[in-house]
Amino acid sequence: MIDQYEAYYQNAFGTPALVMDRGEGVYVWDTEGKKYLDLLAGIAVNALGYGDTSMVEAMVDQAGRLAHVSNFFTTAPQVNLAKRLVSLLVDEGGAPGKVFLANSGAEANEGAMKLAMLHKPGGTIVALEGGFHGRTLGSLSITHKPTIREPFGQIPGCEFIPSEIEALQALGDDVAAIFLEPIQGERGVVPLSPEFLAAARATADRIGALLVIDEIQTGMGRTGRWFAHTEHVRADVVTLAKGLGGGMPVGAIIATGEAADLFTPGSHGSTFGGNPVVAAASLAVLDKVAGLLDQVSATGEWLRGRLESEGFPVRGSGLLLGVTVTDAPGLVVQLRDRGYIVNAPNENTLRLAPPLIITPEELEPFIEDLRDLRGLT
Repeated sequence: MIDQYEAYYQNAFGTPALVMDRGEGVYVWDTEGKKYLDLLAGIAVNALGYGDTSMVEAMVDQAGRLAHVSNFFTTAPQVNLAKRLVSLLVDEGGAPGKVFLANSGAEANEGAMKLAMLHKPGGTIVALEGGFHGRTLGSLSITHKPTIREPFGQIPGCEFIPSEIEALQALGDDVAAIFLEPIQGERGVVPLSPEFLAAARATADRIGALLVIDEIQTGMGRTGRWFAHTEHVRADVVTLAKGLGGGMPVGAIIATGEAADLFTPGSHGSTFGGNPVVAAASLAVLDKVAGLLDQVSATGEWLRGRLESEGFPVRGSGLLLGVTVTDAPGLVVQLRDRGYIVNAPNENTLRLAPPLIITPEELEPFIEDLRDLRGLT
């Protein structure tokens, strides 16, 4: 199968490490029958793990009723998902807003960039060094990593600043929007400080810019809260994806205040945005995650404590954790050989983002094997 992949699939990802066959709960099996504990969940996507019956039933029922309509029309799942997302943001201390549904996180950020351009035509869009917002040409322009951005250039009017309060304070009123992630996942699961978040809000207010918070990896219960930022700051625009669909392709923009009314007919669109089957799946995910938030917090604290007790420095929140190790890429391979799926966003960080349903009992063997492998290096 891998030979066929290399023959017929464009080489954007390199050679796949495994050919996956099926999943159940927090485990997946490859086509050779080997079982793995999935501690990555499709990069923080499969919030309910694999085979959740409520999600499957919601998709099957909706597909049998109506699989797709154009956005000349609407459906109950599309409207209900938008309403639910707004209510979650309000419950978390955010302002009421309106939603646009897309198909991915990159598309959500593209839409948020267009909101910034409509908010202040000709203004600069500022993002943070170390941030990641997608690989489409627009979102790539605010993704910092040079090796993936520089071959394609950058849309004019986009620039980067360090995550330092002084850099925020130096911004002027030519800035249309400030984009940031509350936890920079691709940088190595690095949280921004509450002080920096507060300074970003103050700066946006001072210069008349939108504060856009990318919760694509951190949102929808991943940190034990619906949103990672709301404890510290209010956003003008929030972008979502990944865990929102539980494995189905979805992105969302929640715009509040003035930003909620910036789009007008013809200013944006998406053929598949708000697809009723995907929206039905997302609603089922949100129903289930609502009962998991306390468990995510408790399991995340337990996991952090166990790792730190073994001498591993840990960053992050809830079930999005970065573990400092030596030779993270090598450990990814060694752990996979032992039946664990993890990820290395950089040379010395393991990223853990397992399904939100995972338990300490399921995690304990991983900690023991990680400790054992450290002893072998």
